[in-house]
Amino acid sequence: MTSRLVKVFWAGRLSYGAGLQLQKSLVQRHRDRHLYDTPNSVVLLEHNPVYTVGIRNKGYDEEDESRLRALNADFYRTNRGGLVTFHGPGQLVAYPVIDLKEFRTNVRCYVSQIEKTIIRLCAEFGLKGETSPDTGVWIEDRKICAIGIHASRYVTSHGFALNCNTDLRWFDHIVPCGIEEKGVTSLSKELSANVRIEDAIPVFRRAFADEFECEVIDMKSEEISEALKECRNPASVATESTSAAASSTC
Repeated sequence: MTSRLVKVFWAGRLSYGAGLQLQKSLVQRHRDRHLYDTPNSVVLLEHNPVYTVGIRNKGYDEEDESRLRALNADFYRTNRGGLVTFHGPGQLVAYPVIDLKEFRTNVRCYVSQIEKTIIRLCAEFGLKGETSPDTGVWIEDRKICAIGIHASRYVTSHGFALNCNTDLRWFDHIVPCGIEEKGVTSLSKELSANVRIEDAIPVFRRAFADEFECEVIDMKSEEISEALKECRNPASVATESTSAAASSTC
């Protein structure tokens, strides 16, 4: 069996700002490994309604930001790859914070592995997920999973968002990922059944372990508590620096 170990934990419903703080804390611990015994990890969570833009934030100015905030959603400019997307209830969001050197891979291959992981997940639900020239996973011309990542000094942050039973009407107010001629979908819509986040998590864990050739285990409760302490005060995180970064689009 492979010696690679990845610890997974469910962080519950978090604001986007809290999620950013949590990621930053985990990334910093990777950089300070002489002080911490920092594992490779995957944070699983669900966000309150929020629109985010990546480093290619074409077309979304302050007027657009005000318009989207008026929908009772947050708005963030981030250092992930990609254009605008939505996160909210009913969507499984995953933030892998892993050291790519340990997985002997690079950013391009890492994004491809995430796509393959979600394609495996879709297959277990009886759906044919596919890639396209546009990053992410698709059911025909409908995006079911958006991907936008950031990597600095080989340590990853941000990740993917899989629509489980998301209210897809939130996407009507944007051009998701800047792709006008394609739509969005969810596991629930494709299957005409209510597929919850908790239904998708065990399937994701198996698919991730297979694709990344690692052992996936639960993070211990004390480790989770320590990590979550770092995301108590997210208000100051409205934008992120884009320096010293590698990223991939959504």
